[in-house]
Amino acid sequence: MSEIVISGYYGFANAGDEAMLAAMIEVLTDLDSSVRITVISGNPAETRQKHGVEAVYRLNYPEITRVLAKSDLLISGGGSLLQDVTSNRSLYYYLSIMMLAKQLGKPVMLYAQGIGPVCGSLARGAMRYIGNMVDLITVRDEGSQDELKRLRVTKPEIHVTADPVLAIHPVDKQIGRTILRKYGLEGTGPLVGIAVREWKDWSHYKQVLAQCADHIVHEFGAKVVYLPMQFPEDVTVAKKIARRSKQPAFLLNEEFTTSELLSLVGNLDLLISIRLHALIFAGVMHVPMIGISYDPKIDRFLESVGERQVGNLKNVTVDGLLTRVRQLWPELQSRQRPQDERINALRQKAFRNAELAIELIAASKKRR
Repeated sequence: MSEIVISGYYGFANAGDEAMLAAMIEVLTDLDSSVRITVISGNPAETRQKHGVEAVYRLNYPEITRVLAKSDLLISGGGSLLQDVTSNRSLYYYLSIMMLAKQLGKPVMLYAQGIGPVCGSLARGAMRYIGNMVDLITVRDEGSQDELKRLRVTKPEIHVTADPVLAIHPVDKQIGRTILRKYGLEGTGPLVGIAVREWKDWSHYKQVLAQCADHIVHEFGAKVVYLPMQFPEDVTVAKKIARRSKQPAFLLNEEFTTSELLSLVGNLDLLISIRLHALIFAGVMHVPMIGISYDPKIDRFLESVGERQVGNLKNVTVDGLLTRVRQLWPELQSRQRPQDERINALRQKAFRNAELAIELIAASKKRR
């Protein structure tokens, strides 16, 4: 039996991160049904209940030390943990967990990480020092590999794979239909989902989305529904946007599991998203997508599936967004999507993350 400890942004009601954890657990246990997983979490009780694994609190260093001491591997990831744009402190926190594992003589793997941007000179030095200590790195896109080169992280073996969520199994659409029925949305015509987030309290993109939502309702006879990827924060910003609209929109005002969100996305005809993992959910469920960028990770994912962002939060326009909607609309009923082949290839790459983790454990045990 192998013991794996997973460190990441878990236990904070962020649907994208919870989906990454669910996907990692799913694929690792597919490969080795006897593996035991402990997650370092902001809410251990919730993580145990949601994912059926052991969990310890993220600031309880004595307990973290105990579980690392008996582990066979620390996985750091997935997600954009190693960057100092949204927070300086989180970068040093995740590096400290990696450093602790190495001090205990444990193998460390960066698992499908989205690296950077890392801007501060002290942060770059810490990344270079600790990054070159780890045993194996997989990154979810070539941009992350380029960032590691810029940081001069060169010693570990580095593989470009894909976001862990791309390996998750598609789910039954009936789960989402049941939720939509509760909101009076089942079988009511085309459904366009919008996944939003707050960003620096900017207003421009909110106004653009509000106007576009009105056009979509009026021009295509569609219903617009806002999906919360982080609850309740995304509901708050969706309400701000909906208040700017003249046409009615629907807000799904509750917290959903990964399976529920995947199924909800699967019932959409089109998804417009600022959130990365909402876009990835659309890919997994073969739903057409339009991305608005706030971070390089959005651009990198869209490029990997042959798409481009329609703008970023500063420069997106009503005309630009509507032009893309109109381009996609005639194709919405097509069973074959242009990006399906790319998604399937990315799925294999995402599965490779777990294969490399299991191989690293086996090699480590052999050297003992």
